[in-house]
Amino acid sequence: MDEMATAATVERVSKFRTADLHDLCDAADLAIRDGGGFGWVDPPPRDVMERYWKGVLIVPERHLFIARLDGVVAGSAQLVAPPRNNEAQGHSAQLTTSFVAPWARGHGLARMLVRAVEMAAREAGYRVLNLDVRETQRAAIALYETLGFRRWGTHPLYANVRGQSLAGHFFYKDLTSTDLPSPQPLTEAPT
Repeated sequence: MDEMATAATVERVSKFRTADLHDLCDAADLAIRDGGGFGWVDPPPRDVMERYWKGVLIVPERHLFIARLDGVVAGSAQLVAPPRNNEAQGHSAQLTTSFVAPWARGHGLARMLVRAVEMAAREAGYRVLNLDVRETQRAAIALYETLGFRRWGTHPLYANVRGQSLAGHFFYKDLTSTDLPSPQPLTEAPT
């Protein structure tokens, strides 16, 4: 018997479809519990998580990308534009809040999310893409390095997780490089 192929996609969203917010909160909750939180150590109450995601969609400088596995939201990443009053750093954007739920790992979603954010940053005219990550997120660090991000620094007291200080690593990618990522399937969510 043939295994059924899984459908892995990434899309940029400006509004949630019916089940998307619920699925996104579930995926984020599982990722946070697995140590892949994006600031949270423990998942917040569901109403707080829902308000967070709804808030992301109304901030003009934030662009939300979601990954789906067989149609179910399984992860996300954000492209964050610099503040409008920061002319000196207006050439750089940030990749943040990148995660994939544990149940959906191993299907290339994390790579697809990073590539989608990178392509959107290039299309918007940014020349640099920055990110930071806890030292404990080794799979993410390995992915960023294989995608051409360069570590430029380490903050020894970056995070405090359950009373333990953790270092954080800072990365950047020069988007003016001719080393372009291969196009990935990216769709705009229907409005």
